[in-house]
Amino acid sequence: MSEHYPRIRIEARNGTVVAREALSMTFYMRPPHQAIVQDVMRALDAYLRSIGPKALGLYADEEGDWRELNEQGWELVRRQLLEDEGPRITLEAPDVSGRSAFLYRGKDPEAIARMNKPDAMCEATFWLSTEFLEEHGPARVRELAIELASLLPLCSGSCGLAFVGGLDLVGVSTALAHHWMRYPGIDIPGESGYSWEVGTRIRGPHWVNFLGQPVLRELGGVEGLRTRLRHPGTSVQEVAEDKVAITLGEWPEAGDVERGDVLPAYRELARVLEPWLHRTDVPVLRRPMEETRRWERRFLD
Repeated sequence: MSEHYPRIRIEARNGTVVAREALSMTFYMRPPHQAIVQDVMRALDAYLRSIGPKALGLYADEEGDWRELNEQGWELVRRQLLEDEGPRITLEAPDVSGRSAFLYRGKDPEAIARMNKPDAMCEATFWLSTEFLEEHGPARVRELAIELASLLPLCSGSCGLAFVGGLDLVGVSTALAHHWMRYPGIDIPGESGYSWEVGTRIRGPHWVNFLGQPVLRELGGVEGLRTRLRHPGTSVQEVAEDKVAITLGEWPEAGDVERGDVLPAYRELARVLEPWLHRTDVPVLRRPMEETRRWERRFLD
């Protein structure tokens, strides 16, 4: 077990890792996809420069089947981003191990109106393995997260530990349910993301938290946050005129309620953000909604 987080691997019967702990950087953006596509592509390029061009080796086609992310695959992906009104892009490591991935869910205003989903957001997620974190150090990971945030017109975003992989596969949710309440600092992404429901509310806290408008303004901006957040090791950094990064310590922490490690810095931020925190309507890990509500309030109760 790492000093900061546990090693958790969920394997299929053939021994393939289908879910694990990793670093997830997720950003929610209000503008429609075609208004931000160039920003998204610049962020993807920055991510690839950091992890290496061969770290992503597969893409999911329209039927959900995995295809090699060769030159023709990249051409198809970039064409989808440039031409589609609401593209769904899934790129993963060559072995679909959860070590690295780029997940993007663009939104089309007509689809949002047709489905009556006023809180829909474009969602971009980038995964990094904990091995990458340990090899390069938390400062480099944080710098990458801030670089991505600076390139995207975000309402909110985060970088922190998460369970990633095939959360919709048989047995995975049951296996992870043994860990989710014990380690409050490890997030659980929705099986289909939260992009249709999150709106301008905040999914947090995480290790690095990005706040844009309107929540940043309602909290009193950078100075308002610095006045409220007093835990040692917490920092508030202006990323641009309309967004900030709140970092909770040097390393991302999982915590461990069985050892009394309840992550006090995360709890402080949760209290500050409580009026703006997101509550999902979908059961997390397919657990009963009362368990989902308890998990969502793990830093508040």
